[in-house]
Amino acid sequence: MADPTFITNEGENTLENLFNQLIMNTKLFDCLVGYFYPSGFFRIYKELEGVDKIRILIGIGTNQQVYDMLSRSKANQLKLSDSSTEIKRELDNKIVTEFETSKDSLEVEQGTKKFIEWINSGKLQIKAYPDQNMHTKMYIFTSKGGGFGDEGRVITGSSNLTEAGLNKNLEINVVLKRKEEYDWASQKFESLWKSAIDVSERFVQTINHRTWINSDISPYHLFLKFLYEYLKERIDEDLEKLRDDDYKPENFMDLRYQLDAVRDAKSKLLEYGGVFISDVVGLGKTYIATMLAKELELVDGRNAGTLVIAPPVLLDENNPGSWNKAFNDFGIRRRDFCSRGMLDKAVEKAKDYKTIIIDESHGFRNESTQMYE
Repeated sequence: MADPTFITNEGENTLENLFNQLIMNTKLFDCLVGYFYPSGFFRIYKELEGVDKIRILIGIGTNQQVYDMLSRSKANQLKLSDSSTEIKRELDNKIVTEFETSKDSLEVEQGTKKFIEWINSGKLQIKAYPDQNMHTKMYIFTSKGGGFGDEGRVITGSSNLTEAGLNKNLEINVVLKRKEEYDWASQKFESLWKSAIDVSERFVQTINHRTWINSDISPYHLFLKFLYEYLKERIDEDLEKLRDDDYKPENFMDLRYQLDAVRDAKSKLLEYGGVFISDVVGLGKTYIATMLAKELELVDGRNAGTLVIAPPVLLDENNPGSWNKAFNDFGIRRRDFCSRGMLDKAVEKAKDYKTIIIDESHGFRNESTQMYE
């Protein structure tokens, strides 16, 4: 690749490609950026192995509240360090957001470990400049062994040190090669660097304790994470109300375990076409199944009603625990009931109904019986 003057991220003319080319001849790499996110570091960290020192100066004054706080501190002639807690907290939130949206990949993990290793060794240092007006992007490559034929190169323009800034966004960056341009940029960077707050250690602490790149995660927490990822759609659904609470009878006792059972049964039924509702006597399987029938009645395409097959005693309208009473209480109008002793009629009726509830279904578990057949 040639050494162009303007970098636009079009085709092969990307800032990342130029960085990789220049870094080979660089002993000191200085960055002045409005935003720094680890995603940019991951793209170039392998090439940075041969660099002696990396300094990154970021401007984090994009938050008006933090900027106002800093302005008050300066007005009160407080030391800059007195305001550093708020600055570091703002930085924490940006780091956490970046890792929450990053890829769960080996590349990200390896890059992060290298990032932490270099901070701990002193090879990488990060400072934050608490001034809302700093939006400059400038990258200074100081020559190693005369690799550039002079002291170094400077790139300035629109790209932040992010993955998008390095190779995705349409950017305009210019390469400066003259000695006086390099000298001016280096002096300006040194001046800003002296006035900034060191946040290197904060980066490491935040990554180690507030992101998924965390060596302290226990097997138990990993198990919980697995359960959440596997069941998150159902968990999110559980946090919502059932489709319509208006159908519940007056003075109905809302029991959480029953509502959970309805949600779970509904999910399984819609996915697999059938579900067992199993529990010990007295925990309200009739009400659970009735609420499930009502939920299904409210689902599009489930308006063909419900057929209940049950022992005769549970179909008696005078029985306070009957299916008739439960369906009346919950306003299920499109329904029919059939005794277990009249299964031939049930087979005919079943053709007219979308949902079929079989009560006391364990009575059909023996495959050698006529009832099972």
